[in-house]
Amino acid sequence: MSKFKKEAQQLLEYVGGKENIQAVTHCVTRMRFVLVDPSKANVDAIEDLPSAKGTFTQSGQFQVIIGNEVQEFYNDFVDVSGIEGVSKEALKSDAKSQQTPIQKLMSDLGEIFAPLIPALITGGLILGFRNIIDSVYMFENGTKTLVEMNQFWAGLDSFLWLIGEAIFHFLPVGITWSITKKMGTTQILGIILGITLVSPQLLNAYAVAGATEIPVWDFGFTQIEMIGYQAQVLPAILAGFALVYIEKFFRKITPAVVSMIVVPFCSLVLAVLVAHTILGPIGWTIGGWISDIVWAGLNSNVKWLFAAIFGFVYAPLVITGLHHMTNAIDSQLVASFGGTNLWPMIALSNIAQGSAVLAMSVLQKKNEKAQQIAIPAMISCYLGVTEPAIFGVNLRYGFPFLCGMIGSSVAAMISVGFGVTATNIGVGGIPGILSIFPQFWLMFIVAMAAAIVIPFALTYVVGLKKLSATDRFGKPVQSAKAPAFVSPMEGKVMPLSEVEDQVFSKGLMGEGFAVELSNGTIRAPFDGEVIMTFPTKHAIGLRRNDGVEVLIHIGMDTVELNGEGFSMDVAQGDRVSAGDVLVEVDLDTVRKAGKSVVSPVVFTGGGHVALNKQGKVQPGDFVIEYTAA
Repeated sequence: MSKFKKEAQQLLEYVGGKENIQAVTHCVTRMRFVLVDPSKANVDAIEDLPSAKGTFTQSGQFQVIIGNEVQEFYNDFVDVSGIEGVSKEALKSDAKSQQTPIQKLMSDLGEIFAPLIPALITGGLILGFRNIIDSVYMFENGTKTLVEMNQFWAGLDSFLWLIGEAIFHFLPVGITWSITKKMGTTQILGIILGITLVSPQLLNAYAVAGATEIPVWDFGFTQIEMIGYQAQVLPAILAGFALVYIEKFFRKITPAVVSMIVVPFCSLVLAVLVAHTILGPIGWTIGGWISDIVWAGLNSNVKWLFAAIFGFVYAPLVITGLHHMTNAIDSQLVASFGGTNLWPMIALSNIAQGSAVLAMSVLQKKNEKAQQIAIPAMISCYLGVTEPAIFGVNLRYGFPFLCGMIGSSVAAMISVGFGVTATNIGVGGIPGILSIFPQFWLMFIVAMAAAIVIPFALTYVVGLKKLSATDRFGKPVQSAKAPAFVSPMEGKVMPLSEVEDQVFSKGLMGEGFAVELSNGTIRAPFDGEVIMTFPTKHAIGLRRNDGVEVLIHIGMDTVELNGEGFSMDVAQGDRVSAGDVLVEVDLDTVRKAGKSVVSPVVFTGGGHVALNKQGKVQPGDFVIEYTAA
């Protein structure tokens, strides 16, 4: 009998049997499963197996940590189960199939917009500020804005357009670039495709609704409308994915000798053509339907019901970019009735999403990384620009977005039910009250209270249950059974066994993990004492307050650099707190010297580790569970 056959048979039983296994493979230290029903896995029983070092679930995969003998264990498991293993790529695909369509959609949107978040936050803050100085009539009996009163503010308002308005004007460029980056196709083609959607040659998207004549490209036998898609999200997403799959098609069928010519030319021309003839018009058609529905709802006998629906779905419209179509409806309402009761609902939706972010900020007040996104996103939202909040915080976690939608729905019913009317469009968020006719201020304040209190309360209550300790505090709460250990550096985490230096990979100095550095700042992973430094500054020893000792070795064979490129910020005997900077290293210097930047973190006092993180890590991210010897 093979060494692990008995335990393999037990593991098969504990994961729910053969019928509960959708796919299985292994890596250097772990068995990786995609389970039909993850709840059937008996985690306690699995962790009691002599060979199992622990379990965790990540990205749809249930993983059992075996250690260096995982290959032999895996062979025995395949033998007793009769299940053929799959590749890691196939396992990832199966793991993704565990997600619901909504989860997949949110995941894809999150990956597309993640690189754009810094720009969205910056643009949101600037546009919100510009809304106040150029759209709020607060001078000379409410007839003039600050921009109209003072040339300095007028100049500043005009200048800030370059940063603020331009970010949203050219948003399709960022989206199409991000899609090609995510899908692994040619990024410059994505950028060029985005530019063709916002070219000055086209009729600006903001002017389409009121245009008397739309210019066309005339091909004799047919015409194509020259419409731009400035700030439009849905057409950009559709166009970006069209380019990706067109390029993949041509790359597959084109001989390598002419690939450099044929693939980019055919891919880009066809993608631009499809974007302007099919995908763009689809976006406008959907927008037209929405406009007609809104107009009918605002003039119906059940306008309160329409208000509830509109308040609920407005934030999702922002995701698609179709919310810009409401400007035409607002303008028509103002022209017909001297005011609009649609715009107050939009302002309330801004406030509701901002209040959900406020609750997340309170929940994550000890998570510095989360605060850096949440606080400016919340401010931007309260000033009337919701994209940073939606894409930076609320969609990422899901439930804050829904809680904001619910609060917006209730607030919209209050607003429309009491006939709250705005003089015009332009100022959103909390400053939106300045656009409301004075006789409706009191009821708008009541509606604002609902838009603040309801999303905040719902998000806070749900967040207490749904957010992990790492989400809330930036580092995990340690348990007595397996204290959590966080990364002292930024980069790609890997098992210690994958390090090229056998002193580390064979565990001769102790167990641990390694990080391939992408940033040269090394920080203290815990409160403790510096017990060892080296003249070459390439390594440092630490002792945690409970006696656990750790060696951080920066790079491989970097002792040969004699300290070049390294700066030590602490000395032996110094007390340090979690997050304090220990060492700073110039990674370019290390790489130019031909040295690896893979940096081991080793528990020199003994003990066992279970890697709990894959991929990229930041300082303070939970990476392993450490159990003292």
